[in-house]
Amino acid sequence: MRIAIIAHLKYRISEPFAGGLEMHTHMLARSLRERGHEITLFASTRSDPSLGVEAICPETSLLETGIAEANDVAFFREHHAYLGLMTELRSRSFDVIHNNSLHYLPVSMADTLATPVVTTLHTPPFCWLESGVRLNRGPMTYVAVSQATAAMWSHVAKTDHVISNGIDLTQFPFQPVASQTPYLVWYGRIVPEKGLDFAIDAARLTGLPLRIAGPISNQGYFDNAILPRLGLDVEYVGHLAHCDLARLVGGATAALCTPRWEEPYGLVVAEALACGTPVASFRRGGVPALLGEDCGVLAEPDDVASLASAALAASILSRSACRVHAERYCDAQRMVDQYEAVYQKVSATYTDSGIEQAVTAPLVASVA
Repeated sequence: MRIAIIAHLKYRISEPFAGGLEMHTHMLARSLRERGHEITLFASTRSDPSLGVEAICPETSLLETGIAEANDVAFFREHHAYLGLMTELRSRSFDVIHNNSLHYLPVSMADTLATPVVTTLHTPPFCWLESGVRLNRGPMTYVAVSQATAAMWSHVAKTDHVISNGIDLTQFPFQPVASQTPYLVWYGRIVPEKGLDFAIDAARLTGLPLRIAGPISNQGYFDNAILPRLGLDVEYVGHLAHCDLARLVGGATAALCTPRWEEPYGLVVAEALACGTPVASFRRGGVPALLGEDCGVLAEPDDVASLASAALAASILSRSACRVHAERYCDAQRMVDQYEAVYQKVSATYTDSGIEQAVTAPLVASVA
């Protein structure tokens, strides 16, 4: 199939990944290409060229556009990029377009295209994306990454499919034995909503050292809430390359997951389990459905003492059970199978129903 994937623009789609959405997009595009599909990934500059990247909005386009009246230049640039892309897609030929971004324009303008669009809902509703969903008047297939996410969107739009995110299990090798020097691990984007400060305080209650990895995406939060908490027992090791990160996570006694928000899925949970590392997490969003009693322990949200107890309980769970759970529920190939089935279904339905002709006709007429 000829598949277009619209990526999130704030970060490049390449390693080291800024977050789970970037990793998900990279893995999906790569896996589909390996299966013989013709993939075009519309993403930011400096994204992995092996994915068939077309950079959205070349710099020259922005340089020719006035920004003097823009109160938020970054917001305007992103708006301009997606507006240009959606206009261009009217004349491009694809079997399906997968909107994997978090922007309102690919959703609100989907009904102007002569190609079926699939949108994955990666987050709980927020005002801009919700506005785009509400404004869409054409056919749209919505996929949620968890039942919890589907429920959060139910007052806005009907979710047609729930496809859990997956990970490349080969990229997170099983480590049957943890490091001889026990430690806990927390990794991810360092932003307030990920709750790293809770993890640090809980780790100190357990008496186990904590190692932290990930990009500092909010410098103010890091400087004010994290840096003062660091010490000999709590170490920030930086934003690691993938192989180094997998080694760090796999060597941990347990991994901590501390969302302050309703985490839609929890890729870090899946990755830790694949490495054989049990997980202690706040009971929020899609995480409870991802963990089993044999591979993780849930704590009460925002409760440091509860998280510390969960970490100690998780640390004695079977590492092989964690890997088995990941193989059964978190394998990316299973996820890609499901997306392929959705693409084929919507493409066939779109053509058979005559929607393609109905959308194309006014566009041709207006040009004439």
